[in-house]
Amino acid sequence: MQHSLPAMAVLGALCGVAAHGAEPVPACAAHSGAKAPHVVELYTSEGCSSCPPADRWLAGLRDRPDVVPLAFHVDYWDRLGWVDRHASPLWTRRQQEAAARAGTRAVYTPQVLLDGRDYRGWPALPAAAEPARVALSLRRDGAAYVAEARRPAGAPAALAGYWAVTEDGHVSQVRAGENLGATLHHDAVVRELLAVPAMDTPTRFVPASAPGAARRHVIFVVTEAPTGRPIQALSLGC
Repeated sequence: MQHSLPAMAVLGALCGVAAHGAEPVPACAAHSGAKAPHVVELYTSEGCSSCPPADRWLAGLRDRPDVVPLAFHVDYWDRLGWVDRHASPLWTRRQQEAAARAGTRAVYTPQVLLDGRDYRGWPALPAAAEPARVALSLRRDGAAYVAEARRPAGAPAALAGYWAVTEDGHVSQVRAGENLGATLHHDAVVRELLAVPAMDTPTRFVPASAPGAARRHVIFVVTEAPTGRPIQALSLGC
């Protein structure tokens, strides 16, 4: 059973070693291929009893080269007695804004957006068969990450994008609410998000927090500027 409520306010990765004199220098970079991966956004909550199957499904996508998974934990189920430590009102607002673009006033959990559009066909996913409309490179440069998009013929005239930092391997023991007594496992949990209004030049990003015990991924998603629709993405785990 899905929960719903009215809207509120508001590739392959290349991680190798390059020789430099006698000392190896780690290299961390990725380059997009001929096909664009799917960007899968899951809106979920630890306070939602129908969300754990969706969380497990998303976790199963984390190592697929044709998928970039993002788990946005919303905060509107915290009122049921269990406060989701991964939740943010920013992710609630993001879900509401996506609903508004789609012409609806309702949001629900678990909700899947596939390449920016509401998708109810999961756990199946269509093949990522669309030819890439943009070429993307992503690399680590010390503490910073650098993304650069190149427009082949026929690419959208105006590109935007966003940086995301996700973490895998989180575990919660739920002691209240609809999932009382459950042990929940979360991957691809979004910890940071930074919009890039225009992709006219390479863009740099320094994550606000250092890597912790959880496995971290730094992601860049290229979008069509007018619609916000994802058209290319890369993820680095280094």
